[in-house]
Amino acid sequence: MSSGTGDKLKGMGEEMKGRAKEAYGDATDNERAKGEGQADQTAGKARQFKGDVKDKADDAGQKVGDAVDDLRSKM
Repeated sequence: MSSGTGDKLKGMGEEMKGRAKEAYGDATDNERAKGEGQADQTAGKARQFKGDVKDKADDAGQKVGDAVDDLRSKM
């Protein structure tokens, strides 16, 4: 499992929780619940983005490591 997978999964959970809260707020005309739901969705999307960034950094690090290994093998 990549280092960003946990953040992606937690972010998806937060986003889904936010959708449910927002739907509850809409159904009950509860502006606070609606706002909290929107905030949870934004936090979830941000956490998913963090997971994506971690994965990209891991990929870049792996590519650098591979390039260094290739250079060493040619020496």
